[in-house]
Amino acid sequence: MSGGNSSWIARSNQVFIETYNRFPTVLVKGQGCVLEDADGKRYLDFLAGIAVCSLGHCHPAVTSAICEQAAKLLHVSNLFHTQPQTELAELLVAHSFADRVFFGNSGAEANEAAIKLARKYSGEDRFEIISLAGSFHGRTLATVAATGQPKFHQGFEPLPAGFLHAEFGETAALEKLISPRTCAILCEPLQGESGVRPLEKEYLAEIRRLCDDNGLLLIFDEVQTGIGRTGTLFAYEQLGVVPDILTSAKALANGLPIGAMLTTAEIAASFTVGSHASTFGGNPVAAAAGVATMKIMLADGFFAEVRGKGEYLAAKLSGLAAKHPKFATGQRGLGLIQGLVLTQAGIEQGLAIVQKLFERGVLINFAGNAVLRFIPPLIVSRDEIDTMIEAVDQVLSELA
Repeated sequence: MSGGNSSWIARSNQVFIETYNRFPTVLVKGQGCVLEDADGKRYLDFLAGIAVCSLGHCHPAVTSAICEQAAKLLHVSNLFHTQPQTELAELLVAHSFADRVFFGNSGAEANEAAIKLARKYSGEDRFEIISLAGSFHGRTLATVAATGQPKFHQGFEPLPAGFLHAEFGETAALEKLISPRTCAILCEPLQGESGVRPLEKEYLAEIRRLCDDNGLLLIFDEVQTGIGRTGTLFAYEQLGVVPDILTSAKALANGLPIGAMLTTAEIAASFTVGSHASTFGGNPVAAAAGVATMKIMLADGFFAEVRGKGEYLAAKLSGLAAKHPKFATGQRGLGLIQGLVLTQAGIEQGLAIVQKLFERGVLINFAGNAVLRFIPPLIVSRDEIDTMIEAVDQVLSELA
């Protein structure tokens, strides 16, 4: 079907529930770190589907795996075994702390599975889960309840019971919430949606200690930080803390919907036949894309290159902050999830900065009403980083 942006947007507005504040463009194709819209305008993508297309758009190996699998077997029930699903689970187990995997379709589903497993393992009298203020864990009712941001709760009350939120970075506040009803602590190693806020290693070590001392499970939500984003397959590998349950999604199949919950054999044994399920979880085509994605990332040198480019991006963002103190105070992040931390004047202009960059053909977003967030494909080049930095520099200069 032909037609430019305006005609497609008009049609779209007639049929969709307005749950998204969409940019006025219709993206029709992509290659690497570049997207193109229905009018032929090109965009440098530093959003990557919100940390999803980590190998870039239409990576040839992933595309080939999708096409080959789609030509063989599109879907069967999880009442049967499939080869791609098993191979992907084997890769995840071989390269993590985990012994067992459950597949769903999204990060929210992976977190739902983790919540259910933590409660099942801990027994009926222990059902409360403590998460952190500023956290984001999904859009289902349970994961919204686990999310430590009141703006996501509004209009959906009463939320499911059993979710408490501790002040970010405060070990004592977290400890006070632990009771005989507590079964787990749930946290992201780096809070992406609330402004690219890494949890300090010492803080994570204290959370692990609290779990061990009180017989609690530690759940890491690595939906955004996992699958190479921080420069290792999972962020926990850099942080000196191993969780009991880990959730992953986003980049796992480089754009196809899949989520995974990973855990140990002992904890996994609490889920028995019929305990939990997902119709499309680990679908053969999504799993084949996941296998291709994982094999590329696990090749020698891939993660080292991500770390190197992450350091390069961080240094460039620090330079921007030094050059534009009116709008920015510094940078923070891990690997290739980086934030330019804004001053109050910068926060007031945050949405305008993103809009002006969009008009210049650069895609980023404004996260947590605090930072400009940069989550490009992990294959981004240093030249592409320079192009983005130059655009942000020009926009900040114009606003000044």
